[in-house]
Amino acid sequence: AHEIDILVNNAGVVHHSPLDEIHLDDLDAVIQVNVGSAVRCLQAVVPFMRSRHWGRVVNVTSLVVAGVPFRTSYAIAKSGLLSCTRSWALELARDGITVNAVAPGPTATELFHTNNPPGSESEQRYLRSVPMNRIAQPSEIAEVIAFLASEKASFVTGQNLFVDGGA
Repeated sequence: AHEIDILVNNAGVVHHSPLDEIHLDDLDAVIQVNVGSAVRCLQAVVPFMRSRHWGRVVNVTSLVVAGVPFRTSYAIAKSGLLSCTRSWALELARDGITVNAVAPGPTATELFHTNNPPGSESEQRYLRSVPMNRIAQPSEIAEVIAFLASEKASFVTGQNLFVDGGA
């Protein structure tokens, strides 16, 4: 067991493909990174959390759990992680461990800008989908994660909080 009492599962990989072009090897890889890594990390730290009767787990899901074209593999993986969030919350609540999720919308990360260069049509498409008409800053997502990992969120578990500017 590892002496970790706050776990943020933020690993993610995306394969953009129309439905009829999804390769099952790519689907498996996306699921392993997005869900498999979260399972392995939680298994590694939950014994210590249980021993202290305290722990916080925050899974980073995505706005895609609500459905986005050409993101089937990613949507499957992040929806799976969302389902794990609820299941783990129910399983671990009596051990003093909360499990929640944050579902960011478009966020100004290096990966986002690589796939959606500033001024590109794809960036504009994202901006049109967000009522606040801007992309989130990573710090805005981090603040919500920090809240869910804090004692202030001690009675919040099994939730998925969309941080998406209204998208």
